[in-house]
Parts: sequence; structure tokens; C-alpha cells
Amino acid sequence: MPLTRRQALIGALAMPAVVGTLGKARAATTLKISHQFPGGTIDEGDFRDRLVRVFAREVEKRTNGELKFEIYANSSLMKTNAQFSAMRKGALDMSLYPLAYAGGEVHACNLGLMPCLVTSYEQGAAWKNAEIGKALSATVESKGVQFISWVWQAGGVASGGAAVTNPGSVEGIKIRGGSRDMDLMFTSAGAQVSTMPSNEIYIGMQTGALDAAVTSSTSLISFRLEELAKSLTAARQGSFWFMLEPLLISKAIFDSLPEDQRKVLLEVGAEMEPWGTAEARKDDEAVARIYAEKGVAVSDLSAEDLAAWRKIAEESAWKDYAAKSSEAADLLKLAQKV
Repeated sequence: MPLTRRQALIGALAMPAVVGTLGKARAATTLKISHQFPGGTIDEGDFRDRLVRVFAREVEKRTNGELKFEIYANSSLMKTNAQFSAMRKGALDMSLYPLAYAGGEVHACNLGLMPCLVTSYEQGAAWKNAEIGKALSATVESKGVQFISWVWQAGGVASGGAAVTNPGSVEGIKIRGGSRDMDLMFTSAGAQVSTMPSNEIYIGMQTGALDAAVTSSTSLISFRLEELAKSLTAARQGSFWFMLEPLLISKAIFDSLPEDQRKVLLEVGAEMEPWGTAEARKDDEAVARIYAEKGVAVSDLSAEDLAAWRKIAEESAWKDYAAKSSEAADLLKLAQKV
């Protein structure tokens, strides 16, 4: 049976370690990174695209050019929802990917956007080294994908009508939540839900398929939803929506790299985490300013609003998630400890 291109690549990736022991320079390996967000430069544009570019630059520098990268923004290499599966199969090297998008394949991934579970950047950052982070990493790795950099983002709501604040404000409207569990919370509050990746929200609101959409502050900016919105609920004072959007790598590809290159990937990935958090916080403030300048009414969630949403989330999304399996119930309990 002839080798596939991917099998040949994985085999070739294993060779440099042997060559290196003989004192010869290792041939450069190029990894492809795909993501759904608008492309830019290392200095300007969506911070998630810039994070990937800074990561690639630093890794190439520290490996003396032995690892190089090709970056494909705006789902230009493959469709958004196909990226996680492609990494599992070794058909895609890396992706900065909203983890909850993989929830249909790996139920544990739904924790990446569980309403009201993570309510601050500090809490999200603490996951990585806590029991929940280790357990979630182990589960994802067992499915063929490995974390390189943990990135959390708060999200707000762009609405073509009145602001989405308390649960009563979504009754009867068509809204995009971003994950199965977010949709369960909205359905329980009386909303109609629509499922689509964030790069399709603009057309959804433009055509009337959506009345409102929840997505990260950065996506609210990058996808220019201020052109369609009449109201914005900002995340700057708290949100029921915190998404884990990590930089991931195919475990088959990662394991086939020499140990020193794997170490560099993990080191640089860890260094990008505080940078990503700082940029996400900036966008939480910037989105309110950008929308206000366009004449969009800007609101914030009150403590009472958040408490009301949490009650609904616990009774709907949390309960449904835990009921799927004993593993899911255990993961949710670990997450609640943080």
C-alpha cells in the first residue's frame, strides 16, 4: 500500500532526531496553522491571528529555522468545523480553535464554552495547572490533539434590536450562542437558537437568520458587527460567556518532532498566554468604544443579570452536560473547584 503524504511527513519528521545525533544540521520542517479569524500582520489586526504569527516567529527563531510555519487565516485552508477532526487524523498540523466547536466529537470539549462556569480571566487561567486542566488535557490528547497555548476570551452580545441583558430579554428572539450548552441556556430562557461559527454571524444577522449573536469581544470587532447592530452588551464588567480558544497541535505531529523542538513549542505557547489575556482585555474595552462611535447603544451586565443567568445555566446546560457520562460529571465538578 503506498504511503499517504501525511504518513510520509510523519515518518520524515522522526528522522531529524537521528540526523542531529550525527552532528549534521536538521532539515527544516514546515507546520501549517489554520484558523477562522481575519488575517492581518504581526502588528495589526485580530489578536488571535497576531498571536499565531508571534508564536511562529519565536519558535522559528529558537529552533534556528528548523521549525517554520505557514499560517492560513479566515478558514482559507479548510472549513472551520473541519479543523479539529483534521488535527485528530494528522491531516492538519495546528489550529487556534474554539474548543467547544469540537464538542460534537469530544463531549469534554463542551466545557470550553459552558455558560457561567468561567466568569473571569483569572479563573480561566487557573484551569491549566489545576485538576480540571490536567484532566481536560488528558482527554483531548487521548483523542489525538494536544494543547500548546491556553487562550480565554470574554464575549458580548450584538443585537439588531434591544439589548440582551437579563434572561427575559432573549424571549422569542433568534440568537447564536456559540456552543451546544450556551444554546441550552438560551432555549431555557425562551429564545430560538441558531448554530454557526463566528465568521458566519455577519451574514446571519444581515439576512435576518439571527436577531442577536454572542461571540468574543475580538470577533465582535473583527467581523464588523457594529455595521448591523443597534445594541451591544459588553463584557468589560463581566459576562456569562467565556470561551477557551487554545492553540492546538495534532498529537501525531507533535510526538514525531524531536524532543527539543517539542519543548520550544510548549515554552513559547506558555509565554503567549499572558499576552493573549492582555489583548483580550483590551478588546473588551475597545469593542464598547467602537460600537458607541457607530451610534450603537452599549450596555453592561449587572451582578443581578449574571446571577439570573447562572441559575438558568445550572438547571439546563450544567445538568445536561453532567448527565452524559460519569466522566462528564467528574470534569464539571473539577471545573467548579477553580
